[in-house]
Amino acid sequence: MFGMVRPCTHRLGERLTAQWMAHLCGLCLALRGQAGQFARVVTNYDGLVISVLTEAQAGAERAGRRRAGPCALRGMRRASVAEGDGARLAAAVSLILASAKTRDHVTDQDGLLAHRPVAAAARRIAGVWDKEGARAGAGVGFDTALLVGAVERQPGVEALAGPGTPLLAVTEPTETATAAAFAHTAHLAGIPGNAAPLAEAGRLFGRLAHLLDAVEDQEKDAASGAWNPLTATGTPRAEARRLAADALHGIRLALDEAEFTDGRLAHVLLVHELGRSVERAFGEERHRHGAEAYGPAPGNPYAPGAPPHPGGPGDLPPPPPPREPRGLIPGCLVFVGMACTCQMCCGTYEGPWSRRRRDGMCKSCGDCCECCSCCSDGCQCCECCGCCDC
Repeated sequence: MFGMVRPCTHRLGERLTAQWMAHLCGLCLALRGQAGQFARVVTNYDGLVISVLTEAQAGAERAGRRRAGPCALRGMRRASVAEGDGARLAAAVSLILASAKTRDHVTDQDGLLAHRPVAAAARRIAGVWDKEGARAGAGVGFDTALLVGAVERQPGVEALAGPGTPLLAVTEPTETATAAAFAHTAHLAGIPGNAAPLAEAGRLFGRLAHLLDAVEDQEKDAASGAWNPLTATGTPRAEARRLAADALHGIRLALDEAEFTDGRLAHVLLVHELGRSVERAFGEERHRHGAEAYGPAPGNPYAPGAPPHPGGPGDLPPPPPPREPRGLIPGCLVFVGMACTCQMCCGTYEGPWSRRRRDGMCKSCGDCCECCSCCSDGCQCCECCGCCDC
């Protein structure tokens, strides 16, 4: 369910929240229809951007909506959900990438996957997802071999990377895969002229996904000895931050070149929310209103650079050691329980797989866009006031 794009419903407003949930539920139901109930666990926020882009170009009526039955995750309420080719393409991409991720966990023997019976079951599930993802892709005219090829090239690219290797050489397979998926939404919507700018937006989206994952995992990877692109190539975080800023700017320019029937939700997700994701990854979001960008968190005596505690080093207990991440299947079970109890909406919670503390979707509310109704309910996104930089 996680991803870079984590919008807060308070920021989206009622209209865009309804659209967002239509795509989220549509992807979930498309996964169930394509590969069975268990496939719904691979529903992810980033994958549904493909569905959003398709509808933004074609319009909701042409893209396809239907009335879905009650669902426990919606409080047993009915809802209008996306059901067209965009949702099916999003499901195909999600299945292929989830299959690759599952195989990675099996290869690394993460958690319960170190046990042969569990690993064998996971391989069978990944095989089903591969097959059904390819079938779903073929149903909307998308060759998932592009995604599979990118995934298969990634280990070889990483094996050749070392100090001095350009970081963008490592992110290239991910960029290629996301560029193909984004560009295909233009063909589904019947606007082939959008293919080139959306391919560029997709390429940069993939770059950001790889960069932010590397930044967020760098310390954990260093502790466990796992491979990390920033560490392996010797790329400073400042350079990674510059590349992220360039990618954000490029995505915005690419979206400006594309033709949309209603591009407000796509703009909010791919411009505003991606910007927030970059800030979260680099620890900047809490400094949005003028605090120093890279200083230690107030009141945290264990943060790097924090002043010594007045009582001396013996007065405070050492910070608790990081907890081992959960395996794929236990994490999925924990996720379902957390989703059903809305623990991921507000406050903080422990990541089902990583076991790291995370902010809920509504944790970061209270920013500049609360000063007006921009980005929702009938205005051109953020042009109605001066609170945003659009």
